[in-house]
Amino acid sequence: MARPTGFPLADAENDFTRARRHQVMSRLANRLRREPDDVNLVLPFDEVVAALGREGERDLGLQIVPLASIVGSVDKTRDFDRRFRPTSGRVRERWQRIAVAQRRGQAMPPIDVYRVGNLHFVRDGHHRVSVAHALGARTIDAYVTEIRTRLPAKGLRGRGDLIMKDAERVFLERVPLPPRARGRLRLSSSWGFAELGETVEAWGFRLMQAEGRFIDRAETARRWYSEEYCPVVRMLRQADLIAGQTEAEAYMKVAAERYRLMRTHEWNDAVLARLRQERRLA
Repeated sequence: MARPTGFPLADAENDFTRARRHQVMSRLANRLRREPDDVNLVLPFDEVVAALGREGERDLGLQIVPLASIVGSVDKTRDFDRRFRPTSGRVRERWQRIAVAQRRGQAMPPIDVYRVGNLHFVRDGHHRVSVAHALGARTIDAYVTEIRTRLPAKGLRGRGDLIMKDAERVFLERVPLPPRARGRLRLSSSWGFAELGETVEAWGFRLMQAEGRFIDRAETARRWYSEEYCPVVRMLRQADLIAGQTEAEAYMKVAAERYRLMRTHEWNDAVLARLRQERRLA
């Protein structure tokens, strides 16, 4: 933050100009680094909660919130970027009015936010958040409502990540694995979750045929993980068929290749030998 002149109005004008300049330079830097366009956009609360799966909420009252954790908004605002720097001159008048009040030492009312995981989404107070950032604050007072979701918000950087979160949520509705098992299923594409869901359901259908009874999704998921996924991944590690990919991706790839080569859903030493041979010839 620049040295104040002692004139709050002039300082507020400088604050806004500096914040706009930083926003423009940040956008240019992102483009030069060829980062996705959505990385610097405010995350939309409704889309985030829909992708993660809303389960409930509770009022947490007045709290001190780190400014760096405020990454989104309930409104579909385009007036601020992810760090709440103004994206145009449209908000200048109101922004500078709040900045003048801040510089004069006037108390600001708390903002109102939703909390999802460790991220916060503004319900009311976008301009106050922006000014607080520009004036070098680290925290801000906020009334907080916590939103509980099926999936954690960890890993959300931009809107593009919502596609993966949504695909993972749908997969877990089809294959309700326990939390420990979920952490092992890392895939690099949203389509991978759809394919894995189909694989598990097909495995469950064969299991029902073998046992001659109906098996619900929870039991299917639990038994697929313990009787199919874990043993197969262990065999693939021993056969050195995982390198360069996640274990879930390796499982999907060799499972499809196995069926193409053998027309069987079984695993044995002959299958692994054939798969290793095919990998060498590829």
